[in-house]
This record gives sequence, structure tokens and C-alpha cells, in this order.
Amino acid sequence: MHLTKRFFTMNALAVLLSVGLTVLAVIIFVAAYTKVFGREADTKEVQKAFEVRAAISEIKREAQPLKFEQLLDTKFQQELANRVNALDASAIILKNREVVYATQNFNRIDIERSLMLSDNQATRDEVELAGKTYMITRVDYKVQAGDPGVLLLLAPIKLKTNFFVLLGIFTVSVFTVVFLLTNFWVSYRFSRGIISPISRLKAAANKISEGDLSQGIAEEGEGEVRELCRTLELMRIKLKESVYMQQKYDDNRKFLVSSISHDLKTPVTSIKGYIEGIIDGVAKTPEKMDEYLETARSKAILVNAMIDDLLLYSKLDLNQLPYHFEKSDLESYFEDCVADHKYEYEKANLSLSLINELNEPVKVLIDRERLKRVIQNILDNAMTYVEKADGKIEIILRETRTSAIIEIKDNGKGIPENKLPHIFERFYQVDPSRKSGSGLGLAIAKQIVEGHDGKIWAKSAVGEGTQIMISLKKF
Repeated sequence: MHLTKRFFTMNALAVLLSVGLTVLAVIIFVAAYTKVFGREADTKEVQKAFEVRAAISEIKREAQPLKFEQLLDTKFQQELANRVNALDASAIILKNREVVYATQNFNRIDIERSLMLSDNQATRDEVELAGKTYMITRVDYKVQAGDPGVLLLLAPIKLKTNFFVLLGIFTVSVFTVVFLLTNFWVSYRFSRGIISPISRLKAAANKISEGDLSQGIAEEGEGEVRELCRTLELMRIKLKESVYMQQKYDDNRKFLVSSISHDLKTPVTSIKGYIEGIIDGVAKTPEKMDEYLETARSKAILVNAMIDDLLLYSKLDLNQLPYHFEKSDLESYFEDCVADHKYEYEKANLSLSLINELNEPVKVLIDRERLKRVIQNILDNAMTYVEKADGKIEIILRETRTSAIIEIKDNGKGIPENKLPHIFERFYQVDPSRKSGSGLGLAIAKQIVEGHDGKIWAKSAVGEGTQIMISLKKF
């Protein structure tokens, strides 16, 4: 519900609640007052008022069949006076709107008012005379001369003025207190649901403007305020991610610059040395010159490969390298990989074979080119560290219920246990004395495999060889 609707709804409920509680309080007050101060007296007064009304009605009923001349009889008038005096009431006999007989003196204005209000067409049966309220009734007669005759009967109504004044004060007081309390409650609810969260949002916004993105923003408050908290928290997270990526980019750039300057120094120095040797005439024979040029070329190729690896790792680390996934058959894919490297291994007098232990064809979702880079990096490492005359590398395909397992196994000298956990770190070399690459091969492989939602790990034993394991989801 929007804040405006909620505000009006809560205020309307506050008014209705105030009215309801006031009515309940008045009922309880009247019941308690009657019980404590005058239940018996009130009952008697009600009974007396009923008796007076009945007696007045009886006098009217008895007077209706009489002729007006009979009302002028002294005996009748005396009897009428006795009866109305016993009821603390009054009787007035009028002829042609002139008073003929009255048990109590009323001024002319009060009499005219009584005649008007007691007319047959009048709807009121009460009149206020001389500060008192009277119940009024009348009997009309026709006099022989044609003048109208009227018998007015007036009975005073006693009202408990003090009680009603007290009741009025109590009602107003209760309504005022309840209304103030409900409005305080509404204000408290709005303060708790709107003002307090907005104050905290203001403080959080100030911290964000100062560059402090560490404090999370809780979703609190009502309606739009809660949505504002959620939006500001999403903005904080996006800003934090942006700052993190910028810092990571800067760190990566600095690291790459330092790594390039460090790792490229040796091959570049070698290239420079061999070229200077040719220029200075050290390589005098054509054979020596060819040897120097070939060495310089191989070093240049190494420099180029190192730069490619650095750029590739940088893109992978910053998630700037897109993947193009497609569903592929695992066995046929690795048959192609083995075929691509077969000649190179035969030239190095090494054995490369594919062992399929799959029960049935397995499909995996892969970027074929990126995964080939993973296999190439692993095979290049294996070729470097396999020194035996009977050196061999095996690619073994296995499967679990949900995953395809690729094991690339060699029979090289193995990796020491204390160095095994670090082989996937960037620029790490198991044997620094044999530096022949960028040191990013396995780090790149790890990034690409994780980009496939897969896992990569290693097993090794010194003198027995190394196994690189890759796990990919089956489809």
C-alpha cells in the first residue's frame, strides 16, 4: 500500500477506534454511575414520570366527552385542581384564547406558545416555560356561541441536569484522550516505519558519498521506503563491485607490468646478446651465424608466447573474455586433441594416447577453442617434465553420475608434496632453473575450466609422475 493511502487509512482507523472506545467508555460509565449513585432513584423517577403521563392521559380521556360548560362548573374545577396538584401538574381552561380558569399562573406568551405547540398538527409534546420543561396535552371544545374552548394540561419533566453535564464532560474527555493516544500511536508507527529508516538511509548515503561501501543497508520501513532501501543497497553493491573491479584491474595491470619487466628480461637479453654477437663478428662461419639466428628466433617466439599468455590471463582474470559454448561429444573431441599433438610428441620420442573408459557417449557443454588451450598447456607442461626415454602421457576419460572426468597422466619425475598446492598460481615455477615459459599455463587452465563451471586439481608423487584432473558437468 502506498504511503499516502496508508496514512489516510491509519488516520481513519484512529478516528473510528476513538469513537468506538468512547462509546464503550460511556456505556461503562453510565452503568457504573447508575449502580453506584442512583439506580433505585432513577427507577423511581422513571416510574413516577410514567405514572404522571398515564394520569394526564386519564384526565384528558375523561374530559373529552364533556361539554365546555361543564368545565366551568366550580365542583369540576375543584376536582380538576386536586388531581393535577397531586401530580405536580397544571391545568388551564381557555375560551376564545382567554384564560377562564388556571391552577397556576402563566404569562400570556407562555400560554400562546403552549397553544401553538399543542395544536393537533404539531409534532412536539414538550414545551419549555419559565425555565422548566413540561409535557403538554390539550382537549378542544366547541362553545355554543362559536368560540373555541381549550383545556390545557401541563406536567413538568424533571431532567437530571448534573448527570448529563457530567456525562458530556466525560464523553469529550475520553474521546480527546483516546484520539490523542491513537494519533500518538499513528505518529509512532510512521516514525518507526518511515522517519527512522529515512534517517538511517541519509547516514548510509553520506557514507557512500564519502567512499565507505562496507556497511550494508537493511530493508526496513514501509512500502516505498523499503523499496528505496532495497534500491540503495543494490546501488551500494554495484558500486562496491565496480570499485573492486577497478582495484583488481589496477592491481592486475601493475602486476603484469612488473611481471613483463621481470620475466621478459632474460630472453630479451639473450636475443640482444646473440644479435650483438652477429654484428660484432663473433659468429664468423655461416653455421655459427645460423645457430645464433635460430637461438634468437626461438627466444623471440618464447617472448611472444609469454606476452600472449599475459594478455590472455589478464582478460580471463577480469572476465573480459567471452565464451562460446556448444554441446560436444567428449570422446570425439579428445580424439581431435590427440591428433593435433600426435606429430609433436612423436618428434620428441614421447607417447601420447587416449584411453576411453566411458560406458556410453557423454556430452559436455564446452568452448572448444578455450578448452583446447587448457589441454595444450597441460600437455606442454607434461612434455617439459617427462625426461625418460620411455616417457608417455595418457588422456583417460571417465564419468560419474553427473560429471565427466578427464585425467591427463604422465610418468615424469613428479611434483614435491609441498609444491603441489601452488602449481595453479600465476607465475609459479616448480623448477625455476628450468624456466621455459610464462609460468601462467596452469593458471590459465584453471581460469578457463572454472569458466566452464568445472573443477581442476592435481595429484603427484615424486618419481612416479603427475595426474591433472578436470571435472565437467554432463549434459
